[in-house]
Amino acid sequence: MSSRLRGTAVPAVLLTLPLVAGLLGAAAPAGATPRAAHSLTCRGEGVDPRARIRYRTETVIHAPLRTIWKLQTDVERWPTWQAPVTSAERLDHGPLRTGSAFHWTTPVPPNPATPATRLDITSTVRQLRHGSCVRWTGPADGEGLHIDGVHVWNFTKVRGGVRVSTEETHTGPQVDANVPAATEILRQGLEAWLSDLRTAAEARAHREAH
Repeated sequence: MSSRLRGTAVPAVLLTLPLVAGLLGAAAPAGATPRAAHSLTCRGEGVDPRARIRYRTETVIHAPLRTIWKLQTDVERWPTWQAPVTSAERLDHGPLRTGSAFHWTTPVPPNPATPATRLDITSTVRQLRHGSCVRWTGPADGEGLHIDGVHVWNFTKVRGGVRVSTEETHTGPQVDANVPAATEILRQGLEAWLSDLRTAAEARAHREAH
């Protein structure tokens, strides 16, 4: 799962989801990927085809693939380059691989329906191809809020860098109650994640080159 709210006001029905990212659905915002079009996969598996909340986006990062992959898969160091991630802990050891699990948290700001709380996310890697793709799934829980997420990342070398593509789906009673708003929150989260990853990777690449 992913999510970053960055102070965005959220409708009460959603109970605010700051660190949850990626989707589309009915009345999705402009620019969202159509539901059945070109879903990302990793080793043949993709996001939840039944989810009403879905978003996909991508960016080109001007840094070596090894640098980007290291940042993305060194889960316990996420808080050093992603402010919305307040803690991250691997539940196993060694390089991230199929079956690896990790627990991470993000604060959830107050809204008219709920007090400020924390979103607790436990993600399990289901598929991974080193330097190419990773897919994880897992629940995210906060006070009065439950989300099941599926998140896919693809990494493709291109001229001058790497194209990083990501897609995520969410399901759950609170988010399904307001698909357009939940999709917009997911959009903001995924776009912020990619922006932070690009900034961190390009800065590291610059340091290593000098």
